[in-house]
Amino acid sequence: MAKFRDTVVGDISHESIPPAPPRSVVPGERTIGDIIAETRNLSAEQVENILQRQRETDLRFGEAAVALGYVSSDDVLFALAQQFHYPYAPEERRNVNPELVTLNQPFSHQAEAFRAIRSQVMMRVFSDDNSGRKALAVVSPDPGDGKTYFAANLAVTLAQLGGRTLLVDADLRGPRQHEVFKVPNVAGLSGILSGRAESNVVAQVAAVPNLFVLPVGVTPPNPLELVERPAFGYLLRELVSKFDHVVVDTPAAIYGSDSLVVATRCGFALAVARKNSSRFDALQDLVGMLGDSGCKMAGVVFNEF
Repeated sequence: MAKFRDTVVGDISHESIPPAPPRSVVPGERTIGDIIAETRNLSAEQVENILQRQRETDLRFGEAAVALGYVSSDDVLFALAQQFHYPYAPEERRNVNPELVTLNQPFSHQAEAFRAIRSQVMMRVFSDDNSGRKALAVVSPDPGDGKTYFAANLAVTLAQLGGRTLLVDADLRGPRQHEVFKVPNVAGLSGILSGRAESNVVAQVAAVPNLFVLPVGVTPPNPLELVERPAFGYLLRELVSKFDHVVVDTPAAIYGSDSLVVATRCGFALAVARKNSSRFDALQDLVGMLGDSGCKMAGVVFNEF
């Protein structure tokens, strides 16, 4: 990665952004039986019993294993997800990241809603028709609208497409993405923007090979001044050249102009409001200011979860 010694960005080494993980181009190279047996540590005798049940009933391996009580239906779904390289958290890990419904429950109504929004975002923001690569800022009028929850799950669904996805926590007032994804928060965006040399600030999410998180690091006393510096724009341009999708979380607009500045630097914004809670005038003002700033609106989402 390029170094920014001539700017106030600081020195970001090549090690800051992990290389792309190797990916198989052939789905299904491991059988469902192999994955289930490995995941649940099935003995050779149990596998033989499953195969015998298959021969007798013409069931699939997973169905036969469930019928014998060796595995659950959820284990079979997890194995299918593994076979087709679709990130899916196993049952025992879901309490670690309870907000990540797209990872914990990828076949749920909520996850399907995020995939529908992802399709719109891909067409409006990350399409090849757009001149130059852009980042997407997720903004909201008030705290509690679900902006962090939305940004996190949108990033997961983008990574599930297979492209390298970076989630930047630019909420320098109340950062939470490091808590959602359980990644270190010792160093991050605030240190880079203040001109300190930072390394290994981009963390890879263990459960999603194509997903990375840039946390805030130390919460600064001057958040607005940091994102207004040219360094933030330089950094975003570098990041969008390294990742297929860049999603940026921001503070609620009620706290100041941070979200407006961040969104303008990103080029695109998606506003999140809570159904039956957010004030229409506050949402209207936010969308109006974004439009006046030259930022393109990808849309408005009403969060009911």
